[in-house]
Amino acid sequence: MEGGNSPNLQLQQLPLATAAVSVQPHTDSFSYKENLIGALLAIFGHLVISIALNLQKYSHIRLAGSKDPRAYFKTKTWWCGLFLLVLGELGVFSSYAFAPLSLIVPLSAVSVIASAIIGIIFIKEKWKPKDFLRRYVLSFVGCGLAIVGTYLLITFGPNSHEKMTGENITRHLVSWPFLLYMLVEIIIFCLLLYFYKEKNANYIVVILLLVALLGSMTVVTVKAVAGMIVVSIQGNLQLDYPIFYIMLVCMIATATFQATFLAQASQLYDSSQIASIGYILSTTAAITAGATFYLDFTGEDILHICMFALGCLIAFLGVFLITRNRKKSVPFEPYISMDAMPGMQNMHDKGIAVQPDLKASFSYGALENNDNMPEIYTPATLPIVQEQHGSKGVSAPPYRVLEHSKKE
Repeated sequence: MEGGNSPNLQLQQLPLATAAVSVQPHTDSFSYKENLIGALLAIFGHLVISIALNLQKYSHIRLAGSKDPRAYFKTKTWWCGLFLLVLGELGVFSSYAFAPLSLIVPLSAVSVIASAIIGIIFIKEKWKPKDFLRRYVLSFVGCGLAIVGTYLLITFGPNSHEKMTGENITRHLVSWPFLLYMLVEIIIFCLLLYFYKEKNANYIVVILLLVALLGSMTVVTVKAVAGMIVVSIQGNLQLDYPIFYIMLVCMIATATFQATFLAQASQLYDSSQIASIGYILSTTAAITAGATFYLDFTGEDILHICMFALGCLIAFLGVFLITRNRKKSVPFEPYISMDAMPGMQNMHDKGIAVQPDLKASFSYGALENNDNMPEIYTPATLPIVQEQHGSKGVSAPPYRVLEHSKKE
């Protein structure tokens, strides 16, 4: 009986084994397709966001440089930028539902690349052809490195996919690796917040670390909310799970506090420093959170992980070079009151007449650096002459004003 039954058992098990083998390549190809869809949506979203922000900036600059009394929100350019901004945010939001979190987050370098290129071509200061290479060589090198890093990220990114159902998200939420990660993150966040609020540690690294820790939770919740919405659209309703609304509330709260800390950082530091340091810290924290919560790198070999890390480092270097080449804005600081001098320009309609800052180049909101200003407006120097005592006891005046030509 046993010998007669064994061939039947083998025949019955053969189709099952064949089916199991044939499913794995199909799953791999489908997962790579999802990675590509998510990466393309993220690239499209960040590109559109960059265009939208530059359009809105262009609208503000045009209104500031003209006599148009309209407000900025009454112009078509500003509303076009707002529409593109919403479209880009929807693209980035939907990309989290298709690709792993660790793959989507570093692709925000695309917005930095696009802003650098648009800033050079579309909204640029006046430059001479001989100075173009010297001024923008770092930007082009940074763009090239960021593009290479983005290619490595897409090629060697994690390939883990699972349905964002309520059961899966709840299981990840109560897993011990994520609970341990949350405990460490809460402790670090509280310590940084204490030093920032109580000890006045207004360092840029402290503020952007707070932003990065909040941002890591934001992207975790964004992926959960976006994934559950996509699964619900596909026919398996997930909106009746309480975890969906918990993730939605956490997403809104962390994004709001993140924007608050970013606003405080922008008041203290230059935007180029915030862009470069913030991108590096936020991307590192988000990849760590994705690897802990969603187990993005489970089953990946060492080669893919190393190449993915190399792509991140190259993208970091590219963003650093792009933002390093941005010219820091020099605020106008009046240093002498010129109420008594006629003919001087006024900063405001009801302001005090002040002397222009000759060291500042023309920028939005500052006076123009005019090299052909009249000689009367050139700051004069008073050379000090030491007092000399003669043999007859006659002393010279402590100082005298010497006449200088414009060449001197």
